[in-house]
Amino acid sequence: MKKHFLKQIFTSSVIMMFLVQVIYVYLEPSEVTAATAPDSVVVSLTVDSGITITTPTDVTMAPNIGISSDGSIGTVLWTVKTNKTTGYSLGVKASASPALVSGANSFTDYTETTNGTPEFWSVASGQKEFGYSAFGTDVTGLGLWGTGANCGSGSTPNATLKYVGFKAADKTVATRNTVTPTTGIDTTVCFAAQQNGVYVASGTYTATITATATEI
Repeated sequence: MKKHFLKQIFTSSVIMMFLVQVIYVYLEPSEVTAATAPDSVVVSLTVDSGITITTPTDVTMAPNIGISSDGSIGTVLWTVKTNKTTGYSLGVKASASPALVSGANSFTDYTETTNGTPEFWSVASGQKEFGYSAFGTDVTGLGLWGTGANCGSGSTPNATLKYVGFKAADKTVATRNTVTPTTGIDTTVCFAAQQNGVYVASGTYTATITATATEI
């Protein structure tokens, strides 16, 4: 009888332990893992390149050339803006050769010792010539156009600038290989005309000069 009683107790204990474990398993908090379905997108934006150049007013050179004045200078400033990664170039050219004319009369395009290479202003006796120089942050070539930062004084071209004659094809005066500031980059072109030991026929002389800013 005692053995039977002990066996019942043992069996009851085992059953109770089993029930406790079952209850624990069901009641124990469990971590729920949600199903996922990931995706990604690529966002793209195109920034178009562009370039602008200002349109300054026409230039009146001063003083007038005549019997009492042999020289005259003029100034124009162009501002270029571009967001092109590789930058821009600025070229200038004349619409005709010679550039500065009045009817059948004209100034000779400035003649350099080495054709196309800027040099300090000098007009030989018996000649009448018209040329230009440039200065600014992006003006090409270290010292190519001289070191001046103005076009001169009175009727005298800046003695520290170097000049060339206009051609019918673009000559690069400024360039850069990066984006410009939003304010742009200024380039000043200086015009100079002189008669030396000869009179230029009276009249109104004009030259059409075109500046072209090009993405590079």
